[in-house]
Amino acid sequence: MSTHPPTTIVDAPDPPAPPGGRASPPAVEVRGATKVFGGGRSAVAALDRVDLEVAEGELVCVVGASGCGKSTLLNLLAGLDEPTAGEVRVQGRTALMFQDSALFPWLTVAGNVDLALKLRKVPKAERRDRVRSLLETVRLEQFATRRPHELSGGMRQRVALARAFAQDADVLLMDEPFGALDAMTRDVLHDELERLYQERDLTIVFVTHNVREAARLANRVVVLSSRPGHVTATVDVDAPRPRAIEQPEVSSMAAHITELLRKEVRRHAVDH
Repeated sequence: MSTHPPTTIVDAPDPPAPPGGRASPPAVEVRGATKVFGGGRSAVAALDRVDLEVAEGELVCVVGASGCGKSTLLNLLAGLDEPTAGEVRVQGRTALMFQDSALFPWLTVAGNVDLALKLRKVPKAERRDRVRSLLETVRLEQFATRRPHELSGGMRQRVALARAFAQDADVLLMDEPFGALDAMTRDVLHDELERLYQERDLTIVFVTHNVREAARLANRVVVLSSRPGHVTATVDVDAPRPRAIEQPEVSSMAAHITELLRKEVRRHAVDH
């Protein structure tokens, strides 16, 4: 008998209703989003009629095979691109964090975070305290005067996280932000992200190809098909927080999600 947890196909759960009975609008709402690059015979469909809702305060991981449109979906949510068809709505401000920290090498750690505040036109008198507070949040206050080349990969990603927070975003979009790090550093940053997620009540859409990472972090995992990407399943992750990558519940959920992906890859191979 299989011990894998049940799978909910396609439809995400409705956001919880606040006191008073009226359901709050989702932080992220995607309806029938299709994205096609190019035209004619050279056209490439990246996404096909994607439906997705993310409730305020939810951490959703999106997984799928390489080339399934995960990053394209994040670009639509960030407003960097527009769907060919369908609708994409995000409540409030977004911040996008990439696999590469993309720090400015000529600026200090504090300078990289301060720049985000400056671009938001935060008054200079307020910025110093805000930068200090943000660096304390990611536990880098002692490295404020260092430059990116003096930091480890994990520390650079913490600076990128502080810079994302400096944008005062309502929705944090993360595109495989820990994918280039070693396993130990990645595990430490998982702990940090979970801590900050709970402390700040963030809404996060986190793209990854690492199913253990998804099971470790997410409230819900969304599985995309092979290209063109569409939602084939959503899986609720009910393991209590804080979690560890080696927990049996996390391992079991990761195995279940892996099997869903294998089925999708096999189906795609047969169809093509």
